[in-house]
Amino acid sequence: MSKSIPFQHVDRVPLDHVNIHDDFWSYYIDLVRSVVVPYQWDALNDRIEAAEPSGAIRNFKIAAGLEEGEFYGMVFQDSDVAKWLEAVSYLLESQPDPELESTADEVIEIIAKAQQEDGYLNTYYTLKEPGRRWSNLAECHELYCAGHMIEAGVAYYRATGKRKLLDVVSRFADHIDSVFGTEPGKLRGYDGHQEIKLALVKLYHATGNERYLRLAQYFVEQRGQKPNFYEIQLKERGGESHWTGINHAIDLQYSQSHAPVREQEKAIGHAVREVYMLTGMADVAAETKDESLLAACRRLWDNIVSRQMYITGAIGSMPQGEAFSFDYDLPNDTVYAETCASIGLIFFAHRMLRIAPQAEYADVLERALYNTVVAGMSRDGKHFFYVNPLEVDPKACRGANHKFDHIKPVRQEWFGCACCPPNVARLLASLGEYIYMVQGGTIYAHLYIGGEAKLNVGGSEVQVKQTSNYPWDGRIRFEINPQEPGKFALALRIPGWCRHARLSVNNEPYPVDGQVIQDGYVHISRNWQQGDFVELVLDMPVERMRSHPLVRGNAGKVALQRGPLVYCLEQADNGANLHEIVLPANAKLEAKFENGLLGGAVAITAQGLRQDAAKWPGGLYSSEAVPALQEAKVTFIPYYAWANRGEGEMSVWVRETF
Repeated sequence: MSKSIPFQHVDRVPLDHVNIHDDFWSYYIDLVRSVVVPYQWDALNDRIEAAEPSGAIRNFKIAAGLEEGEFYGMVFQDSDVAKWLEAVSYLLESQPDPELESTADEVIEIIAKAQQEDGYLNTYYTLKEPGRRWSNLAECHELYCAGHMIEAGVAYYRATGKRKLLDVVSRFADHIDSVFGTEPGKLRGYDGHQEIKLALVKLYHATGNERYLRLAQYFVEQRGQKPNFYEIQLKERGGESHWTGINHAIDLQYSQSHAPVREQEKAIGHAVREVYMLTGMADVAAETKDESLLAACRRLWDNIVSRQMYITGAIGSMPQGEAFSFDYDLPNDTVYAETCASIGLIFFAHRMLRIAPQAEYADVLERALYNTVVAGMSRDGKHFFYVNPLEVDPKACRGANHKFDHIKPVRQEWFGCACCPPNVARLLASLGEYIYMVQGGTIYAHLYIGGEAKLNVGGSEVQVKQTSNYPWDGRIRFEINPQEPGKFALALRIPGWCRHARLSVNNEPYPVDGQVIQDGYVHISRNWQQGDFVELVLDMPVERMRSHPLVRGNAGKVALQRGPLVYCLEQADNGANLHEIVLPANAKLEAKFENGLLGGAVAITAQGLRQDAAKWPGGLYSSEAVPALQEAKVTFIPYYAWANRGEGEMSVWVRETF
């Protein structure tokens, strides 16, 4: 008999209650504030000459009657502005910035003017196809754009207390509610690119209006019902498709509309849509205490992380449709692994943690965060990866074999489809939300990120100060300062990658065993007083990681991981033709912090072996004895840091000999 879930209430930790002071993460958060958000503002306003134009801000100005012209860009271009505003909101919630707030207010004024009298807000349909609203839900992203704007409206209200954008999105949500539903005269449709559900739950939290929760629940339940709404609309359009050569209304698996969500057995179709769908499902399950909906979330979670996830926390292995493929199909060189997909996986993991604090969710969240998400942005904050391969040969990217066309050996300044850069910005700007959680009388520490937090435990404030040199070192210190002495628990995650952990409270050893570990968290329950401190030491050796035997591309290969970080070979350290390198199973792996390496990082070195192409006997094929492998020093760097030193080869997996 399955265990019943208590569905305890969990309050969001406000960002102004968390101050991150961390050698690793402070750099990226400061980069988002000082470089990424201003850079993206310039990109949205078409002020970066070398980057593809956006047109996103101008579209809103035209729709608002402030400029003349035609719509430019993708059908979902509005969402880039919304995600930028959401990132700005998180920065403002963390730290006031009058100049940035003034810029955001100006954008919000334009958005408000672009809203139609009935509450509708979408510049593509307002400017380009004004008479065809809601006519192509499968392909044209109206509800996706609405969801991102709703998220921005909620975030800006939380940050500033200003209601203008919140009122705009509430009017829009009211309009959507008047259009969709099972009542006579309403459309029985649902979002093509999932996003609206999780946004509506946020709007419900901000306003207390249960109408928005019911609408989110409707969109969850209606998906995949028969007759299929996308097919009905396709017939009404006479078979017309928005995209050349693609018809998303026919491929129902692409948008996870092939079956009702409770009946879906495996992750399938467009990867970002899948994890956004699951995030919304988890939100609705939590709010409605729906255990069968939660069971569907868990089933699809298990399929993703145990059969369809890369070691870097990347998902969506197939470029066709930016999609999941089949179980264990995880190629390294043709992988898609969109940055947004890993961000969506983090959203989903975080929602599952809030329902049931189990370390497996935080482990995956951490894996995706420290590897794929950070890799999605360069250290200068001005270049981005849309696709995150695990093996790159620049010659292949420029060659005649078009299966590598989507792979870029260096990060790009911007994209015509620019969903990933502002998504990275909004996630990193809101990182403070992901570190701690309070459930009942327990403070959960999900992530080991230095700084201070003010947390509400049973109506009393508790200040938690965390210091560490994570992810380079596994020694973490917590100082606990409750407003009033009292009994509660501190639950610290023991990561799945850690084989041995040590713990002390006020310098007294504390057991780390099955009696105090629950679902991967060690619980310290005691009467806490000001100045109490806890020290956790996580062993962090270099680990050789191997794939499931059914992952064909990794047969006979090994990858290195240390703590939460996955490592890779890069041409800058090891020269070209990385495929020639072999790592003996008995090779000693040396980990050393290098101050001058990409802002400071632990590199791993070993005495490896290498095949020398110059000593090949001759010809394309040969029956002659192959020359012995030569000893060669090999260097591995953290995967997130690759492609910051110019163009070159990269590989996560390396051949292994025994």
